Amino acid sequence: MDVRIWGCRGSIATPGPDTIRHGGNTSCVEVRAGNGHVIVLDAGTGARPLGVDLVGDPPERIDLLLTHLHVDHLEGLGAFAPIWSPQTELHIWGPPSPVASLDERIAYYFSPPLFPVHLSQVPARVAFHDAPLRGADLGAFHVEAQTILHPGPTVGYRIEADGRVLAYLTDHEPALAADLDGVSPEWISGHAIADGADLLIHDCQYDEEEYPSHIGWGHSSTRQVATFARRAGVERLLLYHHDPMHGDDRLDTMGARVRELWSVDAERCGSAAEGMRVSL
Repeated sequence: MDVRIWGCRGSIATPGPDTIRHGGNTSCVEVRAGNGHVIVLDAGTGARPLGVDLVGDPPERIDLLLTHLHVDHLEGLGAFAPIWSPQTELHIWGPPSPVASLDERIAYYFSPPLFPVHLSQVPARVAFHDAPLRGADLGAFHVEAQTILHPGPTVGYRIEADGRVLAYLTDHEPALAADLDGVSPEWISGHAIADGADLLIHDCQYDEEEYPSHIGWGHSSTRQVATFARRAGVERLLLYHHDPMHGDDRLDTMGARVRELWSVDAERCGSAAEGMRVSL
């Protein structure tokens, strides 16, 4: 299983001289199995360069797994080149809601006046599905979703292929309802998704000084993500959903702090950056 980061910024795209090394595009991750099947995690602005790359070697099917529908995870869908090709078979998965169907909720953004074309008019063959809370086989992948702590319907994904496990928990605040060191694993939001994963991609938007003024916003601190990774027994951690106010040097400092708290080296823990590739 090969993982490539196309966007790892949170909240809003942040281009500029202070974000060159880690990048300013919002959430988007490409996952490929050995047979070439493609899963895309979230469709932030990183979906634009990913789409350009996919057009050069179009896969037969693309599965887009949305964690939630906040705009920083959806705003790249209109610039995702494969959606404008009638040859594309695109399956979009997202958290279920009792209020409206997934396509209706996505169309709030992907329609006038916010976008010039309505979602129903794109030429790609698009199908919509609720996130697989009971698990589903998508080509070479087995995917399981679980509801996690974040404002609004939000899920995390556990993806298994080629004997390896990727856990994706962006926009996650597991410490909101519990002392992560003081409760059993089944009471920790997202633990079942991350348990024993070869790679965990996890929210780390705040440092320990910032977090007290952002409790309930749905994001984790350096201390919380270090504790979560340790409790989940993951092999490797990538810090993700970087705050738009954090430049490259600040992210390096936060990464060092997580390693200190978790007592691991840079081989096991670092900050995600655009263009980064990880082979599991």
